[in-house]
Amino acid sequence: MTTDLAHLIAPETASEETLAFNAKLRAELAERPPMNTFPPEVVRQARAEGKGALPLGGPLEGSDWHEIPGAPGGPGRVRISEPEGAPTGVYLHIHGGGWTIGAAQEYDKTCQALARDTGLRVVSAAYRLAPEHPWPAQREDTLAAARWALESHDLPVIIGGESAGAHLTAVTAVQLRDAGLGSRIKGLVLNYGVFDVRGTPSALAWGDEVLVLSTPIMQWFYDLVDPTGQARHGPDLSPLLADLRGLPPALFQVGTADPLLDDTLFMAGRWRAAGNETHLSVAPGGVHGYDMFDELAIAQAARANVRAFIAACLA
Repeated sequence: MTTDLAHLIAPETASEETLAFNAKLRAELAERPPMNTFPPEVVRQARAEGKGALPLGGPLEGSDWHEIPGAPGGPGRVRISEPEGAPTGVYLHIHGGGWTIGAAQEYDKTCQALARDTGLRVVSAAYRLAPEHPWPAQREDTLAAARWALESHDLPVIIGGESAGAHLTAVTAVQLRDAGLGSRIKGLVLNYGVFDVRGTPSALAWGDEVLVLSTPIMQWFYDLVDPTGQARHGPDLSPLLADLRGLPPALFQVGTADPLLDDTLFMAGRWRAAGNETHLSVAPGGVHGYDMFDELAIAQAARANVRAFIAACLA
């Protein structure tokens, strides 16, 4: 586990490439109205058209929908990206988007690359979105996808996601452990997740500046998924508060220019304190979603970290 956090988090440790990218992104986003000033359906449509803050990665040919049983909201769906040969394992991917926007098919590029590089069948879970479907609809759907992945494959399973997808990965892992299924999960990839929906210090102190996220945008997401404001105070929605003992090895990744920095630092600390194998990678200057910007060296390093972690989990 990384220990030299003071060095990593110091602003001067970010590369010139990263700082230049951040300045350009900051200027571009300053020209747009923040997403929390629009209805969620408008933001979803803009994202599907490639007008969001993060690069659009699909839909692409080579990834296909598959219907699965067991989802409480009706027939569930997963989007499958196959490796070139027979799969050696299954990677259940859970997409981000603040539980409110985003879709499995928008991550086809990521999932296809992961399948190609690791030899795993990558299964990306579709789940119901807030505010039409408040919590715990998202948890129910991702748990159904995880159970299907375990029951329909006699292969090792790794679960991973980004942002809200990392949150749902952690929540799903706790539920599988409690159901006696935790031993089948060989590892978790938790990229820049939100783990405390009450708000961690870095999320609350960030302010109005939009660098993919901002404090008001995060609050907008929190209120859409938990409109009563009650669920966020318990471990079901805020897994930072959960009993984390007996959980799989986990890779945590986050950038220092992310309002959710503390979410990852706090969760990685609790993960390790609970006796679980913990790997932490902090990208100097990395914005929320930094690994999705292919041109950045820190993005390439983050993807390499995931590949190496998966290989170690399956060794």
